[in-house]
Amino acid sequence: MKAYRYRLSALLLAAAAAVWAAMPAAADGLREESAAETSASGQEEAVVTEAQVSAIPAKSAVLLDAGSGQLLFEMNAHEQMPPASITKIMTMLLVMEAIEDGKISYGDTVTCSDHAAEQGGSQIWLEPGEQMTVEELLKAAAVNSANDASMALAEHVAGTEDAFVEQMNARAAELGMKDTVFQNPTGLDEEGHLSSAYDIALMSRALLSHEDITRFTTIWMDTLRGGETALTNTNRLVRFYEGCTGLKTGTTDGAGSCLSASAERGGLHLIAVSMGSATSDDRFSSCRTLLDYGFSAFESFTPHLDPVQLAALPIRDGVMPSLTMVFGEVPSLLVAKGRADEIDCTVEIPEELEAPVAEGAVVGTVRYTLDGKLLAEVEVLAGHAVPRMSFSTALRMLWQALTAGHASTD
Repeated sequence: MKAYRYRLSALLLAAAAAVWAAMPAAADGLREESAAETSASGQEEAVVTEAQVSAIPAKSAVLLDAGSGQLLFEMNAHEQMPPASITKIMTMLLVMEAIEDGKISYGDTVTCSDHAAEQGGSQIWLEPGEQMTVEELLKAAAVNSANDASMALAEHVAGTEDAFVEQMNARAAELGMKDTVFQNPTGLDEEGHLSSAYDIALMSRALLSHEDITRFTTIWMDTLRGGETALTNTNRLVRFYEGCTGLKTGTTDGAGSCLSASAERGGLHLIAVSMGSATSDDRFSSCRTLLDYGFSAFESFTPHLDPVQLAALPIRDGVMPSLTMVFGEVPSLLVAKGRADEIDCTVEIPEELEAPVAEGAVVGTVRYTLDGKLLAEVEVLAGHAVPRMSFSTALRMLWQALTAGHASTD
């Protein structure tokens, strides 16, 4: 029976691809929607007002800048709700972190347990004892929202579902997800399994910090089992929204239709989360509106700071008279579109410092403000150490100078 499902799935994938290729743009609502969702057609970028984004068909929503973590829009952001399969963002995050830490690898062979095979809901019909690699299961979880694949990954990472759920909640606490309690790694409705739009944005940002994850979350169509099992992304923005980098859909009776969608354009990477929509169309409309608002209202600006601009800082009582300074990490600033030229830059460095000064010590600050509001601070650091001048150090330096001078006269 499952072999029949695999073949049927592959046939459906091929048929769907043919339909999409042949269908005229005006013949289908999704195709019409795609003209608005992507600028590939040459249309101008959609401009969305804050009033429009406030009217999206969702119970709660958030728009977050993935780079800075700045919250750009919120609506009932901390209301606890069932998150459905958006839960899998945390599951994928723990898998990616386990890979990065060397605990598991993409090529690991995972054997499906009875428990993983019986998950139900969205699945790839894993049989107990069937084997797939971590990479294949991660693809199934990211693209097809497969519950059986997600559970198999959870058991591979932590040994048991309960142990993995403990890791999920511990990681949520580390990320500051105060509205979240996980009960399972799949997102199937379960008493007490809750999150919020804001918390989902936080874990989405953490997942996107692992750049390799978009290799999976941006797949539109693919297959497993040598072409026998078709995968089609449950997030249609991957196909129809320019710059979409993922991320995850979710639908259950308790949660309604939910979506965490991410997209990147012009150096700006945004995360839009909508929860509790009545229909699938509503969740895509909500996140598309959120993303359109972000891209039309904000821009990313990275200041250019050249260390050559910093004069040497005088040092009192040091073994050398001055200190070379360097800039710390320069962040990308998020500003209202068209206002980057209005940003004020103020450099605060003392007239002199007293030794000793450690290498890397903070000796000053560069502040960026707009309309009197602080946007970011960049540390000015000591480029090298300057020890304090002691009597013994002074004698040694004097002796070195005298011997050097004597040698030069011989």
